[in-house]
Amino acid sequence: MHPTLAADLARLPELLQTARDFAARELSRVDERPVATAEEAPGPERLPADGVGAQGALDRFAQRWEPGFSGSAGPRYLGFVTGGATPAALTGDWLTGAYDQNGSSGGGSTSDALERETVGWLRELFGLGEAHRGAFVSGATMSNTVGLAIAREWLGERLGVSVSRAGAAALGPVTVLSGSPHSSITKALSVLGIGRDRLRPVPLLGGEREAVDVARLAEELEALDGRPAIVVANAGTVNTVDFDDLRAIAALKERYDFWLHVDAAFGAFAALSPAHASLVDGFDAADSICVDLHKWLNVPYDAAVQFTRRQDLQVRVFHNESPYLGLPTGTPDFLHLTPENSRRLRALATWFSLTAYGREGHAEIVERCAALARRLGEGISAVPGLRLLAPVHLNVVCFTLADRPTAERLAAVARAVADSGEAFLTPTVLHGTPALRAAFSNWRTTEEDTDRVRDALARAVRGLPAPESV
Repeated sequence: MHPTLAADLARLPELLQTARDFAARELSRVDERPVATAEEAPGPERLPADGVGAQGALDRFAQRWEPGFSGSAGPRYLGFVTGGATPAALTGDWLTGAYDQNGSSGGGSTSDALERETVGWLRELFGLGEAHRGAFVSGATMSNTVGLAIAREWLGERLGVSVSRAGAAALGPVTVLSGSPHSSITKALSVLGIGRDRLRPVPLLGGEREAVDVARLAEELEALDGRPAIVVANAGTVNTVDFDDLRAIAALKERYDFWLHVDAAFGAFAALSPAHASLVDGFDAADSICVDLHKWLNVPYDAAVQFTRRQDLQVRVFHNESPYLGLPTGTPDFLHLTPENSRRLRALATWFSLTAYGREGHAEIVERCAALARRLGEGISAVPGLRLLAPVHLNVVCFTLADRPTAERLAAVARAVADSGEAFLTPTVLHGTPALRAAFSNWRTTEEDTDRVRDALARAVRGLPAPESV
């Protein structure tokens, strides 16, 4: 054994304690850490010929890289939809690395059974029935990709071809219908060989709504003259957390032949709140579902889950043909269900958090985030120079400048807020109007944090040049 490696092995308990102390110190002050950093990244160094050991590596990280890391684990990082890591989830994530289980199959370990138990808990959490089976994947993009890959195989089944054998070209033109699809949907269509241009936008309900007009969706399906299609419904849109009428869309299956995929990356968690659970009414009717867990479940990156009613088609797409792996029979190993053969045991962090806090603990996070989003919405409405672009439906606040809301002026506001270290927000466009959005999903966020974000926005708006001088 290399002497440096041998020395680290001999000191492993001490090294782990040092890493624990380092992490605990940083997390203890994450509330006050600059949420975004203006630090310039250090220049690249040459690959070390002789290593410095684990302690030396930690020291170099602390000196060169740690100062430039953002406070994205903290309570005022409101960009994208980013959770933090609950204490239990972080514990599970550390143990995931320590045990380093092969999460692909059940050979020699019970880790696959833990993943199945955790998937079952999530199914129950979201109100899904036994017909839905699932697996952990890396994030919402991969979850959507897996769901649409199964949908692609279903299209082949309906048209009498095997896409997993003959390829996507055997399908001919494919129609994918959606109202306000996330960008990961078109990315998935590209990866799957269906094509980004096969997505056909369906008109929305109008006003500030991002929900699909179900009557217009029915017209689009009628125009297909019986040819099967894929419908992507949204349970929580990016800008305003609007929800398609899932039950009404599912009812269309009585007349039309289509696969219903529901992108519920963070909207699925509305099921935990009695005040918002009606938003996911009809969720169980979906053929495939995407839920991201490093968002509102607050487990570390990267973790998501996918569900489907047709695990037989999922196996047909993803099974790994090799003599040493065997054929997928009965309950298939996870390597036959997702694109990855090598899989980290992502389920462990989720198992820890669900075990530690249960349904009620996670419901409290959801309801608190929704209340804080409403609080910020009310605060923004009272800030001169800002206006809401849509009502606060759940956990996202979408707003813009009251006067001349150009992309450049909104970017200047976002930059000023980020440079202050107080918060981080991301830009968007809602129905043609440039905007900013604040997404609440972190378990740490409080009313005080929310008020600090409001005040940082007010200062940034006051510091903008007058529109006529821009």
